[in-house]
Amino acid sequence: MNTRPQIEHDEDVLLLEEEVELRNLVVYNDDVNTFEHVIKTLIDVCGHQPEQAEQCTLLIHYKGQCAVKIGTYEELEPLCTAIHDRGISADVV
Repeated sequence: MNTRPQIEHDEDVLLLEEEVELRNLVVYNDDVNTFEHVIKTLIDVCGHQPEQAEQCTLLIHYKGQCAVKIGTYEELEPLCTAIHDRGISADVV
């Protein structure tokens, strides 16, 4: 009879939760850019559907600004730069 000693394994699993601070990409109204230009920019840069881009553009026009995308600073900063490159005012807040 071959008896093996029973070994108990207690595994402590450490879960690392990284706190990620989400931010908003905010686009601001101006008197220079057309609705069509802002809509096309939101579609091209932010990946909006046409209806979503149009709604955001209306909010930008009537409210003065609109948060067009939510994400980490690292995700939003290049999008903000691309929007600036098209002559539109935006910030990551």
